[in-house]
Amino acid sequence: MKSSKWVITGVLLVFLALTQNSQASEQKVSFPTGYKQWSHIKSMVIEPGHPLENPFQGLHHVYANPIAIKGFKEGIFPDGSILVFDLVQDKKEGKTIQEGERKLVGVMQKDKTVFKKTGGWGFEGFAGNSQTERLVKDNGIGCFSCHESQEKQDYIFSAPRK
Repeated sequence: MKSSKWVITGVLLVFLALTQNSQASEQKVSFPTGYKQWSHIKSMVIEPGHPLENPFQGLHHVYANPIAIKGFKEGIFPDGSILVFDLVQDKKEGKTIQEGERKLVGVMQKDKTVFKKTGGWGFEGFAGNSQTERLVKDNGIGCFSCHESQEKQDYIFSAPRK
């Protein structure tokens, strides 16, 4: 009787470990409500002919939450850091470039425990003005394959304006 209790306990522990591990790997990055009130880090335009033209051509506005600002100062981003790039179409009107329709909202969220396979960062893209239509289908592996080149900057391309 005692040995069957140990077997059942062992099976339950293995089940719990597997369940928690699969839940962590399936955790999604949430839409960053209120991100436009965070610090605006910079803006940039990706023009036709740039290697990332498809899908990132347009005007990018990059925002960071207060925790991520600490990461920019120290060089390593603590868990809880969130970076957002708000990508809108770039419309040329005369001699100006104006904002067009929103293409997507890209999000990076730091959690070294949850996002181990992608340098501690979770990646997501939300289509247009949607807060629920997700664009990332591979748990951020594709995003990370590009960001991996920035390992010395904790996988971040952007830097605040000086």
